[in-house]
Amino acid sequence: MSIATFSSALVEITYFKFVALFHDVMFQSNKTCFDIGMQVSAKVDYGVRALLFLAEAHIADAEKLVKGEAIATAQSIPLKFLEGILTELRHAGFIVSQRGAVGGYRLSRSAAKISLAEVIRVLDGPLAAVRGLRPENVSYEGSAEHLQDVWVGIRVALRGILENVTLADVVAGNFGAELSKLLTQPDAWVSRPAYEAN
Repeated sequence: MSIATFSSALVEITYFKFVALFHDVMFQSNKTCFDIGMQVSAKVDYGVRALLFLAEAHIADAEKLVKGEAIATAQSIPLKFLEGILTELRHAGFIVSQRGAVGGYRLSRSAAKISLAEVIRVLDGPLAAVRGLRPENVSYEGSAEHLQDVWVGIRVALRGILENVTLADVVAGNFGAELSKLLTQPDAWVSRPAYEAN
């Protein structure tokens, strides 16, 4: 799997896992079903791809510095947008930078020690939020009383993948048994409609 296509795969992977959970809990007896999906922002997409490019360089040579322009060109990322993201990643401790003619960026630690969940939380906040709130901080009454359980379950499903996949895993295309199994499901790579009436 190439770095350029990784973000779409990430969406499909997480979508497949927690859509199944959502349907099982909420719509077992319903004729009409609604799918929900994870949205990966441009910021996260660009940030993860930039880190994957740096991870590949770091694996080859841990001291090698990479120019922002090289990342932007290789990954087709707008340079100005990328520079802002790289600044955030540097402040968060994922990368170090050096100025000057021979300057650039590199990972601050091994790619095997940086999970996708860490990166997403830094760039976009919590993995799962409801109206801007963490799932444990929402509450409902009446027929919606147990909806919070579903939102918490979705977060657990996201954590199960994103906390256990590192930059090194993605660069190598080597994933654990759980994620590998999800990727081989018959409809893992097929999008589902937002609405389906039977």
